[in-house]
Amino acid sequence: MKKFASLLLVGIVGGAVALGTQKIIDSNTSKDDVSNDVTFTSPLPTPKLQTTSMPTYDTATNKAATLGIDFTVAAKETVNAVVHVKNVSTYRRPRNYMDYLRNGGKLEKAIVGAGSGVIVTQDGYIVTNNHVIKGASEVRVTLNNNKSYEAKIIGSDPNADIALLKITSDEKFDYIPFGNSDNTKIGEWVLAVGNPFNLTSTVTAGIISAKARDLDENDRNMQSFIQTDAAINPGNSGGALVNTKGELIGINTAITSQTGSYVGYAFAVPSNNARKIVEDILEYGDVQKAILGISGGTFSQNAAKELGINYSQGVFVSSVSKNSGAEKSGVKKGDIIKKIDGYAIRKFSDLTGYVNSKRPNDILNVSIMRNDKLIDIPVTLSLYENYQLKDIGIEIINATEDDLARFGAKHGVKINQVLNNTMKRYGLEGYIITEIDDTPVNSVSDVKKILQSKAENEDIMVSFLDQNGEKKHFVFN
Repeated sequence: MKKFASLLLVGIVGGAVALGTQKIIDSNTSKDDVSNDVTFTSPLPTPKLQTTSMPTYDTATNKAATLGIDFTVAAKETVNAVVHVKNVSTYRRPRNYMDYLRNGGKLEKAIVGAGSGVIVTQDGYIVTNNHVIKGASEVRVTLNNNKSYEAKIIGSDPNADIALLKITSDEKFDYIPFGNSDNTKIGEWVLAVGNPFNLTSTVTAGIISAKARDLDENDRNMQSFIQTDAAINPGNSGGALVNTKGELIGINTAITSQTGSYVGYAFAVPSNNARKIVEDILEYGDVQKAILGISGGTFSQNAAKELGINYSQGVFVSSVSKNSGAEKSGVKKGDIIKKIDGYAIRKFSDLTGYVNSKRPNDILNVSIMRNDKLIDIPVTLSLYENYQLKDIGIEIINATEDDLARFGAKHGVKINQVLNNTMKRYGLEGYIITEIDDTPVNSVSDVKKILQSKAENEDIMVSFLDQNGEKKHFVFN
C-alpha cells in the first residue's frame, strides 16, 4: 500500500540532534495475550555486594550526619561498569555544489553524539537511553580502561527512553546489579556515574529529592522519575544512579535547566522499570506493557470538597475499560485508588510508575476507597493492546466506555496517536474508528484480523466518528 497522501521543552540527557544530549526541561514550567505457562528466568544478576557491610536505608537517611556516609565503596564498584557510548549517524546532505566539495565529493555526512551506558551483566549487556542511540548507523562503547567495542542495538522502548545494547568479548565485564527502586526513600544518598562533557568516569553525589516525578502531565506517556540533586550534565544520559551499596536504582535521563547545564534538579528512570524493559526485550523481543484498565487522574482537594471527603490524595477512577483486569476484578467508576501492593498511591504518576514495572498477568493488590470504606481488590494486569497502521500513519488502542460515550459510539477503537505529518493535518487523534471496509470493529484484535486478511495493495476504507459524532470515511490505497 502507498502511504496516505507550555513552553515545556523536553530535551533528552547527552549531544545535539537527539544524539545523546541532555534532556532539558525549561524551569519556568512548573502480541497477543502473554502466557505465563513458561517461567522466565531473568539473566540479570542479583546484587553482588553484601548489604551488611554498609548502612541500611534507615541508617543512611536518618543518621548520615553523625555516621558520615562513605561513597568510596560504591564508587569503586560502579565506575568501571559505566561506559561512554558514541553514536555515529549519517544523513544525506543537500545537493549543493559547494557543500558537495566541502564534504570531499560525498553526499553523506556523519554526525557524532555521545552519552553514557551501564553494563548490567558480565557478558556485556548495556542499558542506556533510547535518545542516546536513536538513528545510529554505528554505536561504539568505550570502557573505563579505554578498551573500545562495537555495540549491537538489541531493542528499545522510546516511550520510557530505555535501550539495550550488547558488546561481545572473551573477558567478563564489570557490571552493576539492579537494586529495588521501589525501596528507595526521599533523602537517601545516591551517586550519579557517567561521562558528562566527555569527561569519563565522573562520580557526583546527592540525595533523592522526590519520587514518581512526572515532567509533563499532559503527555500520554506519563513518566515516573526519581528526582535527585546529584549533579548531572550533558553526556550523563544513560548513566547510572546508584545507592551507597553500589546497586543500580535508576538510569539518568533528564535535567531541568534554562541553560542546558545542571542547575539543581535531575531525573532518572527507576531501575525496576528499566529492568522490566530489559527482561521483556530479552524474552519477547519487544516491551510487553501491562495496564490496570482504568482511566483517571490525581484526586484533587477540590474533588474531595465536592464529594465531601476529608482526604485529597489518590487516583480517582473516571472509567474502567471493557474486559480489563480492573473490570473483571470489580473496580468501579468513582473508586479512589489509595495503595497498590502496600505502596501509597498519592498521584497518578505513582500508579503508572509502579504498574509500568510489572508484566501482563501479574496480580496486584489494589486498595481502594469506596463509600468511605477501604477495600482490597486483587487485579490481574491486562496486556496493553496497541497496533500501528504504519501504511496509514496512525496507532490505535482499545476504547474505554468514556471514549465511546464522548463520541456517541456503541463500538470502535480509538486513534491513540498520529504517526506522520501527512495525517496530522487532519486532526484525527482521539477519534473513534467504528468500521473497516464496512465491518464493525470492537477491539484492536478485530482490526488486526481484517487488515491481515487483505491482499497487498488492496484499498482500505476506514470509517470513524469526528468530534461532532459525524461519520467520516477515508480510503487508503
